[in-house]
Amino acid sequence: MAFPPNYGQERRSREVAKQRKAREKQMKRDEKSTQRKHEPDEAETVPQAADTEKDIQNG
Repeated sequence: MAFPPNYGQERRSREVAKQRKAREKQMKRDEKSTQRKHEPDEAETVPQAADTEKDIQNG
């Protein structure tokens, strides 16, 4: 004879899987964030490059 389905256990296993996936996703976001923080600021170099292009066009 087959056992009746244990809906509570199935629900818990889905919740655990959902939480694990959310933790992994957050860890990836944190890793990308720390990488961006440790990279040199490219924002400072981009305007300089744009200024030199304008100088070349004007001159």
